[in-house]
Amino acid sequence: MTTMEKNIIEYISNDLQLSQKQIESVLALTAEGNTIPFIARYRKEVTGNLDEVMIKAIIDQEKSLRNLQERKETVLAKIQEQGKLTDSLKASILAAEKLADVEELYLPYKEKRRTKATIAREAGLFPLARLILQNANNLEKEAEGFVCDTFPNLESVLSGAIDILVEAMSEDVKLRSWVYNEIWTYSSITSQVKDKTLDDKQVFQIYYDFADKVSKMQGYRTLALNRGEKLGILKVGFEHHFDKMIRFFSVRFKEKNGYIEDVIQQTIKKKIVPAMERRIRTELTEAAEDGAITLFSENLRHLLLVSPLKGKMVLGFDPAFRTGAKLAVVDQTGKLMTTQVIYPVAPASQAKIAQAKKDLAALISDYKIEIIAIGNGTASRESEAFVADVLKDFPNCSYVIVNESGASVYSASELARHEFPDLSLEKRSAISIARRLQDPLAELVKIDPKSIGVGQYQHDVSQKKLSDNLDFVVDTVVNQVGVNLNTASSVLLSHVSGLNKTISENIVKYREENGRIKSRAEIKKVPRLGAKAFEQAAGFLRIPNAENILDNTGVHPESYPAVKELFKRLAISDLDDQARAKLKSIDMKTMSQDLGIGLETLTDIINDLLKPGRDLRDDFQTPVLRQDVLDLKDLIIGQKLEGTVRNVVDFGAFVDIGVHEDGLIHISEMSQTFVNHPSQVLSVGDVVTVWVSKIDLDRHKVNLSLIAPNESH
Repeated sequence: MTTMEKNIIEYISNDLQLSQKQIESVLALTAEGNTIPFIARYRKEVTGNLDEVMIKAIIDQEKSLRNLQERKETVLAKIQEQGKLTDSLKASILAAEKLADVEELYLPYKEKRRTKATIAREAGLFPLARLILQNANNLEKEAEGFVCDTFPNLESVLSGAIDILVEAMSEDVKLRSWVYNEIWTYSSITSQVKDKTLDDKQVFQIYYDFADKVSKMQGYRTLALNRGEKLGILKVGFEHHFDKMIRFFSVRFKEKNGYIEDVIQQTIKKKIVPAMERRIRTELTEAAEDGAITLFSENLRHLLLVSPLKGKMVLGFDPAFRTGAKLAVVDQTGKLMTTQVIYPVAPASQAKIAQAKKDLAALISDYKIEIIAIGNGTASRESEAFVADVLKDFPNCSYVIVNESGASVYSASELARHEFPDLSLEKRSAISIARRLQDPLAELVKIDPKSIGVGQYQHDVSQKKLSDNLDFVVDTVVNQVGVNLNTASSVLLSHVSGLNKTISENIVKYREENGRIKSRAEIKKVPRLGAKAFEQAAGFLRIPNAENILDNTGVHPESYPAVKELFKRLAISDLDDQARAKLKSIDMKTMSQDLGIGLETLTDIINDLLKPGRDLRDDFQTPVLRQDVLDLKDLIIGQKLEGTVRNVVDFGAFVDIGVHEDGLIHISEMSQTFVNHPSQVLSVGDVVTVWVSKIDLDRHKVNLSLIAPNESH
C-alpha cells in the first residue's frame, strides 16, 4: 500500500468514524467488481455491517481524496521546478483539505498570463515599488529616473509600480485567508430587483430587497438567488465591512503614504474581495446543491418505497378538458384490459357528460373496479368531482389522486412505444397512472428520476451529480425490495446489482422465447450473463412458486449449501409453522459456527426463511383512499383532515388533502419543539392528520398544521 493510499484510508476512517479495516475492505471489494447493493447485503461480516449509504460515502470520498492528493503532487512538483518549495509551504499544501486551499497556496507560483504588473516588472519598475513600500523621501523625484518608452511619464511610472505591489499583496496567502474568513463570518449576501417585468408570477418577490449573513444562508435561498440572477430578475451582491479590512491590511505598515493606501484599497476592492466572493458563492452553491440533491434523493427513496396496492383491479384516469379523459383498466397483475375515452367535464356538452357517467359506471361494473387512480394534472379537480358523483352508486369502489409527474415522459418514451405500440400517448399515460398505484417502484423506474417531481430546484443543480445520486437511490431500493424475475420489465431488471441494459433485455427475450424461468440457476443460460453478473444479481431476483423455495427469498445461492445443512440439522422439509418455530428457537451464535457462515449472514437467512417472498414495502403506509370530493371553498380554519405527504422541501412539506392544490405545512407548524429540517418529521408517502390553519381562495393556497388548534405553540 502506498503512502497516499494509507493517508486516504486514515482520513476517511477519522472522518466517517469507521475502522481502517472497514475502509480497506470496502475498497478491496469494490476493486474486485462488487456492487454496492451486493456488498451491503452479502458481505456484512467483511465490512462490519455497513449499509449502502456508508459504502457509497467511502467510495466517493476515496475518489475525491485521490483527486486532491494527485493535484497536491502536481502542485508540489511545479513549485519544486521553480526552486521555491520550502518545508513550511510543502507542509501547508500537504495539510490542505480542500482543492480550493491548494489552489490558494499555489497562486503566487502559478504561471500567469501577462498582466499590467508583469509589464511593469519587465520595464524595471520593481525597485520603485520597493521604494514606495519603504516610504522613501522625494518619491516623485526618484520615480523620474524610471521613465521609459513603456512608461513615458511620472504618472504612468508610479501607476506601474503600484500594479506590482497590488499583485504581490493580492497573492499573499495569509491576507487572502483572513479576508475569506472575514467575509464568511461577517459579510452579507444581498439581492435587489433588476427587472420586475421578467417575474410575471412574482416568484422572486421576497428577494427584491434581501440580505442575509453569508454564514446563515440556507441552501434553497442560495439556489433561488442563483436562478433569479440567471433569469435577469435579480442583481446579487455582497455587503462588506471594508473599513475593518482596510485597518487589518494597514497595520502591516508602520508608516504610510498615499501610494500605499492606494495599493491597499486596490488590493482589497479590485483583487482579493472579488476573488473571495467568487469562491464563497461557489462553495455556497455546492453546499446548496448537495443539500437539494440529498433531499431529492430522500424524497425519491420514500416515494419508491410507498406500499403497493396489490391484488386490486384499478382504473387509471388521465384527466383533460377539451380532448377528453383517457381511461385504462389494468388487472391485479398490471395487465392492460381495456382503454376508453370519455368527456366528463366542460366544455363537453351535458349529453356527453351524461354518457361519460354511464361509460364509467359500466367499466366499474364490468371489470369490478376497486380503485380509480386519478392523475393530478389539468382538469384533475373537475374530474375528481365527476368520479365522486359516479361512486355514490358504488360503495365498494374508492378513488385516489396520483401524482402524475413524469407520466407524459414515460408515455412518449421508446419503452412505452414498445409496450403499447398501438395506443396513443394519453392512453399510455392512463396505464402508467394506474400502475403507479399497484406497484409504484416497478412503474417509476421507467421514468427519469428528475421528472418525478419530488425535488427542489432540481434544474439548478449539477445534473451529473443529481443523476448519479438518484440512480444510486433507485438501485438501492430496487435491490432492497427484490425483483420478480418473471414479470419485471427490462428497465426494472437493469437496476438489479450486476445487470445492465443488454443483459436485462436478454433476460426478457429469454422469457419470451422459453416461457417462465423456473430457477435462479436457469438465468445462467441467458446470453452475456456471466459468472460475476450471476453472483452479483442472483440474491436480488425472486421466483414466486419456484421448486426451490430459496429462489423466492433474499438468500444468496452461495449460501444454499449452508441452508441445506441447516434444514438437515433441524429436520425441516417444508417451511410450515413447525419449521418456523424451530428456526426461531435456534442458538444463532452456535449455529453460525457449526455451519461455517457469519452471524450476520445467518440472521438474514433466518429472517428470509421466516417470511419467504416478503416485500419490505408492505411495512409502509398505503395511500389515502377517498369516495367524496373536497373543494377549497368547503374548508374551514381548524378543520381536521387526513392527507398524504407529496413532497418535502427545506421550508416545509406539501400534503395532498383531497383538494386540487396540495397544502403546505410550514416547518414552524410541524412541532411545538424546534425542528431543524422538515425531513426529521415527515417523509414522502407518510399519511398524516393535519389541521387547516390558513386559506387563500384568490391564490388557491391552503396552509396546514400538524399541531391541533387547542395545543399552544
